Amino acid sequence: MLLETRIPLRYVLKKVRRDLVFVLLICTLVELAIHYQRAILPTIPTAIPAFLGTAISLLLSFKLNQSYDRWWEARKVWGAIVNDSRTFVRQLLSFGGQHPDTVRTLGRRQIAWCYALGQSLRGLDWKVGAAELLDEDEIQQTSGHANKPLFLLQLHARDVTALADAGQLTDYQRIALDDTLTRLTDSMGKAERIRGTVFPRTYRAFLHAFIYLFITALSIALAEVEGFWQIAITTSISVPFFLLEKTASHMQDPFANRPTDTSVTAIARTIHINLAQLLGEEDVPAPLASQGFYIM
Repeated sequence: MLLETRIPLRYVLKKVRRDLVFVLLICTLVELAIHYQRAILPTIPTAIPAFLGTAISLLLSFKLNQSYDRWWEARKVWGAIVNDSRTFVRQLLSFGGQHPDTVRTLGRRQIAWCYALGQSLRGLDWKVGAAELLDEDEIQQTSGHANKPLFLLQLHARDVTALADAGQLTDYQRIALDDTLTRLTDSMGKAERIRGTVFPRTYRAFLHAFIYLFITALSIALAEVEGFWQIAITTSISVPFFLLEKTASHMQDPFANRPTDTSVTAIARTIHINLAQLLGEEDVPAPLASQGFYIM
């Protein structure tokens, strides 16, 4: 997640450098044609690129709104995970206080689940952050499943059932814990839906084509402007379009392991701190540090 700090210009330009190369190439070719083959170029009034620019702005606005909705939904899903993780451990401490070892095992596994879910959504090694909170048997069992976070929740359900069967939980308490696990499962499914639903690629392809058409038309419309200034003006106008398009493309994938991601690792670390303190753990980690202008 990008932070409210100054974003390096190098990071910004890196996102659009290939597009800028194509823009400079188009402008240079148009400028050469103006000087040596003026007859092959049509006369384009500035109203045409102005109309194209307005249309592209509307398309970009729509894409930005849709992309932000996906990013914000991902953030809300992880907000629910924070709340339900705290609720789960709080319920365990209230209902199963006479079994501190079982409560501690479940609490540490819940922290591991948060790490495992975040890593899985990004397509990374699920054990990073989670393995140290699980025993070897749990790690081996979990590694054999395609959906690791789902199996960790199933281990939760198994332990809750064992407590209930042993008469350590009332029916109400068992149902309350099961409801919390159900909400965690729902949140996991919502996050997986966002991760697995691809934004239509054709939309970006058409939008890119329109932007390049706009740049070409603008370059020709500015034929009367001196060469250097024509290239500078066209390039300067094109940069915001490409930056907005790139921003929208990154935000539409909030679990792509990029600086614009929903900060699932930082959120998991916050959950780790909160639950470890509730469980009375001595080894409580520090909040995740930012990586300059973003935090993962």
